Amino acid sequence: MKRVVWGVLSTARIGIEKVLPAMRASPLIEVRAIASRTPAAAERAARALGIPRAYGSYEALIADPEIEAIYNPLPNHLHVPLTLQAAAAGKHVLCEKPIALSAAEAEPLRAAAARVHIEEAFMVRHHPQWQRVRELVRAGRIGTPRAVQVFFSYFNDDAGNIRNQPACGGGALYDIGCYAILAARLVFDAEPVRAVSLVDRDAALGTDRTTSALLDFGGGRQLSFTVSTQACPYQRVNVIGTESRIEIAIPFNAPQGGAMRIAVDAGGALDGSAITTETLAAADQYQLMAEAFSRRVRGEAGEAAAGPGVDGAIAQMRVIDALWRSERSERWERVA
Repeated sequence: MKRVVWGVLSTARIGIEKVLPAMRASPLIEVRAIASRTPAAAERAARALGIPRAYGSYEALIADPEIEAIYNPLPNHLHVPLTLQAAAAGKHVLCEKPIALSAAEAEPLRAAAARVHIEEAFMVRHHPQWQRVRELVRAGRIGTPRAVQVFFSYFNDDAGNIRNQPACGGGALYDIGCYAILAARLVFDAEPVRAVSLVDRDAALGTDRTTSALLDFGGGRQLSFTVSTQACPYQRVNVIGTESRIEIAIPFNAPQGGAMRIAVDAGGALDGSAITTETLAAADQYQLMAEAFSRRVRGEAGEAAAGPGVDGAIAQMRVIDALWRSERSERWERVA
């Protein structure tokens, strides 16, 4: 298909180190422009990555008539405003997660999505390991799925880092708790009905540094997770069913271009002798995500590649809203 011409808002680290190299390696994508609030930063990034155009403002890039799609990795509080600006200019937008700071803030994106494609940039949904896990669950390999358990952490207490600034949407739940929520939604193919949270906030930073939660998906299905921005780096997902268990060792930050393995534990042997491993094809989940979105832009995406769009992103935000309400009320809250 004809390459989709992309522009990138900001020189954020995730874009420079992860997403842009993956996009530039794709035969379906041309990254033509990058923007920053300062011209010098945009020019440095453009030179380093071989991007032809550098803009000293986001508005200038959005106004470029040759740009068809925009990747928005700006700080969380700027996701909705800049996505709406880009959509108003007729640009399709792949926006980093979380798409908003609340479901209410994300609602205006519905109208914009009637004119252009808008998607939350959850790269994990495109990785073969997650597609295989969903396939195994749907095929009944683990019996009836009962629980998803997630732990995801890293250590960062730098007050100058955007992830530690409450006004910008920093903290563990927004940054990495969203992955735990998505994991259960993918496994159960359902939305939770209620949620309860336990939140520990950094007294100096004000952000949630450790958040744990329990989500009820109905029918006996549960998600339990702990995420932390001030703990040793670690991540793991377990999917437990009535007959067996699936473990994903690197569920979220899978090495780009690396072959991943998932473990299936038949159960009954606590020494691990009932575990078999399955190696999946090497993949770059960021490239797969950008290519799937580009196919949507060209009208060539099948159902599996299309993604959930704005409806799925707002459903995700409703869960986060419920967890914040639970922090305040100290009880179960409905997800609605």
